[in-house]
Amino acid sequence: MINIAGVISIIIFYVLILGVGIWAGRKKEAGNDSEEEVMLAGRNIGLFVGIFTMTATWVGGGYINGTAEIIYTTGLVWCQAPFGYALSLVFGGIFFANKMRQQGYITMLDPLQDSFGERMGGLLFLPALCGEVFWAAGILAALGATLSVIIDMDHRTSVIFSACIAVFYTLFGGLYSVAYTDVIQLFCIFVGLWMCIPFAWNNEHVSPLSSMNVDWIGEIKKEEYFYYVDYGLLLIFGGIPWQVYFQRVLSSKSAGRAQLLSYVAAFGCILMAIPPVLIGAIAKATAWNETGYKGPYPLTTDESSMILPMVLQYLTPDFVSFFGLGAVSAAVMSSADSSVLSASSMFARNVYKLIFRQKASEMEIIWVMRVSILIVGVLATIMALTIPSIYGLWSMCSDLVYVILFPQLLMVVHFKNYCNTYGSLAAYLIAFLVRLSGGEPQMGLDALIHFPGWDEENQRQLFPFRTLAMIISLITLIGVSWWTKWVFETGRLAPGYDIFHCVVNIPEDIQRVGEPAEEGEQMSVMASGAMGKLYGAATLVGKDERNGRINPALEADDDVLPSDIEKLRGSISSGGGIRSGTNPDIQTTL
Repeated sequence: MINIAGVISIIIFYVLILGVGIWAGRKKEAGNDSEEEVMLAGRNIGLFVGIFTMTATWVGGGYINGTAEIIYTTGLVWCQAPFGYALSLVFGGIFFANKMRQQGYITMLDPLQDSFGERMGGLLFLPALCGEVFWAAGILAALGATLSVIIDMDHRTSVIFSACIAVFYTLFGGLYSVAYTDVIQLFCIFVGLWMCIPFAWNNEHVSPLSSMNVDWIGEIKKEEYFYYVDYGLLLIFGGIPWQVYFQRVLSSKSAGRAQLLSYVAAFGCILMAIPPVLIGAIAKATAWNETGYKGPYPLTTDESSMILPMVLQYLTPDFVSFFGLGAVSAAVMSSADSSVLSASSMFARNVYKLIFRQKASEMEIIWVMRVSILIVGVLATIMALTIPSIYGLWSMCSDLVYVILFPQLLMVVHFKNYCNTYGSLAAYLIAFLVRLSGGEPQMGLDALIHFPGWDEENQRQLFPFRTLAMIISLITLIGVSWWTKWVFETGRLAPGYDIFHCVVNIPEDIQRVGEPAEEGEQMSVMASGAMGKLYGAATLVGKDERNGRINPALEADDDVLPSDIEKLRGSISSGGGIRSGTNPDIQTTL
């Protein structure tokens, strides 16, 4: 029978989140519906809110449920996610946050499209999109299972209801709503789980954690060393190229602030992992057959995946478990809203605008993003309700993000002169095939290649084939880029064969992004017509480079109005810049 008190507590919590989301959405500048304002909260997120929302990049439903599960099933030494994601934030801050924020990009795909062209960028969008959608679907499914355990609510009802709440306030307020609800959600996670721990720890059916019969530390077998390292590198470097992270980086007020938030959030990831670690250890020390639990014992895979809600349900009083349930719901919504906004932002800007509608106005892009939010939310909800192996799908996609996106993002941010579209496409295909050949047991995908150390019993690869695929992808990107550059520049192939127009057959209207200016952040210009293929922060306008003259390519463009050229010329002569809103076809970001 459904628990009425539990349902009431969930409704109260959801009303709170919805209220905060709508209130935060009203902070958006009235009448300003620019890409920056909606997608990046006007690059105006404060330090306090920034710390919480950056921490929420990874601390979500999958994070706390997965941490408790891994402690119960394999032990603390295998609990790599908290440390892996914390290190991903540190390395992201060191190597990516500063340069990306300095260049004034709007999404993670901007530098990729700037270097490889809009269509190759659209191809790179696919693993990023699938990762975000499957992640949102997976945690919504986990929430449905959690509510069905604790308050006996139908999981379909809970999934649909939760998705509607998250999508609604994201639709209303963009990143403002996502960021401010993250503050409430992280607070609820921390307080709710810590409130449950003393009751569960002191339950009569729980043995002391120091008991010789309770092994919640675990061990790493000798043959699993490389597998362990492979998974750790996947978390660290595969945790960087996600729009949910760069969404927070690019919304920061400055490049230095983006780095600072990354470092503080890394500490927050470790801190937020302590309660689920303790809950997993408590579950390991529990004699479940002596509690109110009536399922199979020892616990099967299905039950162990729900270990956190089981501890809340069977080892704590009802009123305490409801607080814990609020924490789980908060964690799920914290992840779902971010993923939905990230996928929608990338589609609206990097696919719709830069591939199909280069002259689209800002209002049109915002409406496309809003429709995309609805579509992504519906897709994630349908997958959560219909696909049993949703975590298998997400696992595969997160691997693809690591092997495909990480090497390409690394190159375009730090070594863009050593890569081109030919190398990007070749690296994409090679990485995809090598990763696919390794199989995915959770999806029932058999391995096509048994790498050294193949585990026949568990049907898994112990060889670090994911990292191998990433390294091969990186080498392919550099090698093919160098070779194509060489054959075209030495005349061994005629310029007409440069079908991607990226080596010698480059149209005159394309001008690539330069390095960040020493004195500050560069200006990003998005112009229609001939300048439609320029993305991110461009060096079209430079008061020192052209002695106060407008870029000749811009002057020559018939689609740009004379009044716009005069405004740009006036801006340069005064040492200033034009903010978005001057002309819907010209967007400038300082």
